[in-house]
Amino acid sequence: MLIKTKAIVLHSLKYGESKLIIDMLTPGEGRMSCIAALSRRPRAGLKPQYFQPLTMIEAVIDVRRTASLHRVREARVAVPYASIPFSPAKTAIALFTAEFLRAATRREPADGLTYDYVENSLSWLDGCRERFANFHLVFTMRMTKFLGFYPNTDGYAPGSRFDLRSGAFTAGLPTHADCLPPDESAGMLKLLRMNYPNMHLFKMTRAERNRMAEVILRYYEIHVPDFPELKSFAVLKDLFG
Repeated sequence: MLIKTKAIVLHSLKYGESKLIIDMLTPGEGRMSCIAALSRRPRAGLKPQYFQPLTMIEAVIDVRRTASLHRVREARVAVPYASIPFSPAKTAIALFTAEFLRAATRREPADGLTYDYVENSLSWLDGCRERFANFHLVFTMRMTKFLGFYPNTDGYAPGSRFDLRSGAFTAGLPTHADCLPPDESAGMLKLLRMNYPNMHLFKMTRAERNRMAEVILRYYEIHVPDFPELKSFAVLKDLFG
């Protein structure tokens, strides 16, 4: 069955001399693993640049429900980026975001709202000219709304602790180690108040930004089965820490 869909490329891997295996996120099918035969003709066919991480494409895909890989028949760039490929800082964010999404969404069913959130976030980043150092914090934290484990802030009071396992603030000390001390718990509450337009107003030191990113990734490790260590995080820490 042929379907036409929007997609955001998460990862591509060369297969043989002229093929790519591609992981992508789509609004109607969720995560898809596909194979594409690249064209050697300069003006026709599928080109490698269509399948760079986080490229937004429109594709015609031959979907076979019993197959592990679906075949990409046609593709084109749907929304060309104006700044992300040309900014080393934004490129580092994009590589981290692609690796993060590949890990966080692999078990998720199709969800148009999740897709829209990712697409709108990337468009915002592409259009932002400055003060986007907290983007990865806001993006990953707000993504938990769509994955089902957004923190509950109702129990917060000065001096309380954030329990990473329950995703809630507590006055007592849990019996496990996955709990933030009061100062970092207050930082978590601050993070939950951040969004893209206002995030530059929340000043963080290098150590604070790195620590909050580590906390968020630990939160994902607890709530997403087999969530891996992200290799691209080290580069992001050097750039924006």
